[in-house]
Amino acid sequence: MEYIRIIMRTGFFYFFIILIYRILGKREVGQLGIVDLIVSILIAELVAISVEDTGKSIMMSAIPILVLTLLQIVLSIASLKSDKVRSLLDGNPTFIIKNGKIKYKEMIKQKYNLDDLLTQLREKGERNIGDIEYAILENNGSLSIFPYNNKNEKSPFPMPVILDGKLQKKIIKEIGKDEQIVTDILIKRNLQIKDIFYAFYKNNSLFIIKYNDLK
Repeated sequence: MEYIRIIMRTGFFYFFIILIYRILGKREVGQLGIVDLIVSILIAELVAISVEDTGKSIMMSAIPILVLTLLQIVLSIASLKSDKVRSLLDGNPTFIIKNGKIKYKEMIKQKYNLDDLLTQLREKGERNIGDIEYAILENNGSLSIFPYNNKNEKSPFPMPVILDGKLQKKIIKEIGKDEQIVTDILIKRNLQIKDIFYAFYKNNSLFIIKYNDLK
């Protein structure tokens, strides 16, 4: 009888967790951030406790899982509307290599050592740090790399200057430009910053995706 209860509980939580992760969205599976990882671990622990302790009601685990799901949804919506909340929950991408130079202080800050860097470069088929113009440590721990082009020319800075209707002042400063340059380009196109979903600075111009362009 005990084994039957365990099998039934396991089957219930199998389909219940599938439903939960469908609600949370594909990002939970494909791109775990710190908060996502914490939620996943807590859900796994709650399920394990319920399967092992057949003397307690399934709802003793199901209710906390639903609370975690609701909390995660609320925080996800808040992070979409607020840069500060998004930065607090997910952190910000960090340059490990910038303009071909290793940012050693940032590596120390992120507890990221040279072996980590070399390993992730090899995983992407890169053998030489000197071939890399930019390397960005993303919020989920993956490394995005931008090698020099064949002519070893400087390429555009790989971060947006406008994101989700907000001017990225830090990025503009990084590329050595003035905020007024971005504003002037938008004025010529009869646009305002609040109209822009995404803007990337390249060759003294902007590649722009407006909110109206989204489907």
